[in-house]
Amino acid sequence: MDKFVYKKSAGITALSASMTEFKYKKHAHQEYAIGVTLRGIQHFNLDGTLQLSYQNGIMLFNPEQAHDGMAHDHTGLDYVMLYIEPELLLEAAGKKDIVRFSTPIVYDYSLEQQVLRLSQAVLSEKDEALCSELLLSLTDRLVRSNLSTDHKKDSALLKKAKDMIHASLEHVLKLDDICSELHLSKFQFIRLFKAHTGISPYQYFLNCKIERAKQLIEKNGDVYSAVAECGFVDLTHLNKHFKSVYGATAYEYLSHIK
Repeated sequence: MDKFVYKKSAGITALSASMTEFKYKKHAHQEYAIGVTLRGIQHFNLDGTLQLSYQNGIMLFNPEQAHDGMAHDHTGLDYVMLYIEPELLLEAAGKKDIVRFSTPIVYDYSLEQQVLRLSQAVLSEKDEALCSELLLSLTDRLVRSNLSTDHKKDSALLKKAKDMIHASLEHVLKLDDICSELHLSKFQFIRLFKAHTGISPYQYFLNCKIERAKQLIEKNGDVYSAVAECGFVDLTHLNKHFKSVYGATAYEYLSHIK
């Protein structure tokens, strides 16, 4: 049975998930994502490479790192995942510039316990102060072992393109306008964008709309305002795309984090 439970505390979103049939579509998050495989094998493609996280494997995703996800076989999969805003993780880690995880899967008992303690605290709705303290312990461990400052920043062209996409999430993606601004042909732009991000401009645009809808749902406690402000046709349209990235519909997500 597929089950996805979300909770949020101290700026950290925690997910407890069980998957058998469900498959995540290729997507990316704005946050750092840190998870532990509790049972089964997590199967995902990351940067063009197949990754398998076995039991006790710690999965480390950088912001905007495109990936999919599924159970490796019919026995299914249980895991927990933490989603942490870049600014929050960097503040806790005492870093100024964006840092990146140097490897996507590690097996480290101490780090695993830190992830499990924090995810359990958020999921069981412990005090925010405790969650913040556990986040600090987690980032201290990450800094010692798995964070690299070797980060290739977006080119000026790519940054401009992303800024234009973010500025028009409530509208239809207009590639012609972006390409005209960047002095590139449509196909040059799509090829460049995909080479740098792992997903197409349209996939990125859709991901950003879904992320924005999630933020609005958390802020306003209302799925319908997210539909209107993010330019979805209706709630069914939002739910379809929301579920492909989060495993839960927008309404289910709201009911979890209330």
